[in-house]
Amino acid sequence: MKDFSRDFGPFDGKIWLNCSHQGPLPRVAVEAAQEAIAWKIAPYNLTTERFSGVPVRLKQALGKLIAAPPDEIILGNSASYGLHLLANGIRWRAGDEVLLVKGDFPSDILPWLALRRRGVTVRLIEPRNHVIQADELSANLTAATRLLCTTWVHSFSGFAVDAQSLAEVCRANGVKLVMNVSQALGTCPLNVSTLPVDAISGVGFKWLCGPYGTGFCWMRPELRESLEYNQAYWLAMQTADDLAKEPGELELKTDLGARAYDVFGTANFFNFKPWTASIEFLLEQGIETIAAHNQSLVSRFIEGLDAAKYDLLSPRQGADRSTLIFISHKQSDRNGEVYQKLISHGIYCAFRAGKLRFSPHLYNTVEEIDQALAVLHAV
Repeated sequence: MKDFSRDFGPFDGKIWLNCSHQGPLPRVAVEAAQEAIAWKIAPYNLTTERFSGVPVRLKQALGKLIAAPPDEIILGNSASYGLHLLANGIRWRAGDEVLLVKGDFPSDILPWLALRRRGVTVRLIEPRNHVIQADELSANLTAATRLLCTTWVHSFSGFAVDAQSLAEVCRANGVKLVMNVSQALGTCPLNVSTLPVDAISGVGFKWLCGPYGTGFCWMRPELRESLEYNQAYWLAMQTADDLAKEPGELELKTDLGARAYDVFGTANFFNFKPWTASIEFLLEQGIETIAAHNQSLVSRFIEGLDAAKYDLLSPRQGADRSTLIFISHKQSDRNGEVYQKLISHGIYCAFRAGKLRFSPHLYNTVEEIDQALAVLHAV
């Protein structure tokens, strides 16, 4: 099992098992961030080529990550960015229906709720077990259903959806499938050229190990071109070099493709330069290799957990298992005590809805998993 830990840190003896909240920058990204700061310290270093090259290189990396052409990538600052583009840009009709999943992360629900004011029915499906299954989706479809928005991996349980099955049901019924991929992309392979999903949106600061305030979305071109969304960022319409020319009458360009919907400030070199370095690092290691490494750590944790003291709340095995592990002490009111005990030993996880969530990534080691288990078993 390859040791990736040398490419991260230093962690000063602490153990970070909370990647589903924030992923650490790899060292190559730290170096990229330092270079970006140097550009701003002495702005003559911020050449036109560097200014315009930052978003270009990031789109190339993201395109390779999801197997999409770079010019189909929309740069954002969160998963919410892309979801709002869709919620506010699709040409809704009164009587249309949007399906959501009850208990999903707020970013997957809130952007759609205001559509009710426009006569759109927004309905939340309560799944049998945290995430929606294909049969549940089929049972809830109506002639008015136009779109389903769901997460790929559920933040509050660790369950992963069967994206292929959901996509097939949606495609067969003329329903658009939108997925928030924030809790899986970077630790699970994704190929939008083969998965019949219509749009994805995600953050860059979790499993993609980028800075906070990074994100992107991708939509099938026919969906993207159908949007009616008033956005006209000047730097998407022209380049900085155009400012050197004699000013003429400004006209809106309508042939920009995905670039028309990029977040403002695409040369955001403080964030986008190190994020690009992080993605390129992950791609160099191989997402399949990373997935195998992470699943090995998850297995180590689950197999080593003391079943007499703790309940495993996330999947033990199978396709619905992710890299988010949820556990609870048999005496659930002691979970806060367990959480504080872990912190006192320099071990960091998440405390969500009274449960403990562990989310290891490639920078973690078997030894760190064993140290976390030792503290758990001592409580």
